[in-house]
Amino acid sequence: MINITAIPALQDNYIWVIHDGGQAAVVDPGEAAPVLDFLAKNRLELTAILCTHRHHDHIDGIAKLREVYNVPVYGRRHSGNPRIPGNPHITDDLREGDRLKLAAPAVTFGIIEVPGHLDDHIAYLTPGSVFCGDVLFGAGCGRNFEGTPAQLLHSLQRLAQLPDSTQVYCAHEYTAANLRFALACEPGNPAIQQRIEATRRLRDANLPTLPSNIALEKATNPFLRCTRPAIVQTLQQRGLSDTSELGAFTAMRIWKNGFQAA
Repeated sequence: MINITAIPALQDNYIWVIHDGGQAAVVDPGEAAPVLDFLAKNRLELTAILCTHRHHDHIDGIAKLREVYNVPVYGRRHSGNPRIPGNPHITDDLREGDRLKLAAPAVTFGIIEVPGHLDDHIAYLTPGSVFCGDVLFGAGCGRNFEGTPAQLLHSLQRLAQLPDSTQVYCAHEYTAANLRFALACEPGNPAIQQRIEATRRLRDANLPTLPSNIALEKATNPFLRCTRPAIVQTLQQRGLSDTSELGAFTAMRIWKNGFQAA
């Protein structure tokens, strides 16, 4: 049986451990110490490291982990921009349409490229789950550091097309803050109110709000709901004139960058 466990790391990161009780792969190890501690406590052997993108809070633990476990590091090797260095730790380059088959734990991933947060961002798909790094968050999405808003929107649309039951394993505990913004965008949405309460209960118990699932994101994540009349109306009240999906998405992402809840 395959298990997936969140290791809290840094300020608000999650490092996901995929294991079968004996062997483990980790996703986006931003630091090594909590991973090594988890492996030791659970008598697990590390067999692979998976990277979604090259930001330091996702890769800074790789070198120390490989001093202990000389394992392959999968991900996108190049950034796509010759002026920007790629992830220096990658041993096995992955691109759109590739399939990554791990022997132990026995898991096969489909790879999709999801630019818009960074050019080299990829997601790992396996039946029932997606490991999406910083593209799709609980009730939110990543900042548009590289590429265009259109690319980020397209990446989110691809993820939103996954089956509703797909578990969403993103890399940060941002759900509560994102829901405050979601409520400002769509104050009449009861599903957002319900998720705020569920999130509060989980965090009060010191539990992760993740994984979520695609159905919940489509019901409560404003970045997947940019064509909803209530959201468009909210944005128009803030001066939006381009009410296309991309226009609304772009305006919402800019608003979120500086959003402070009342």
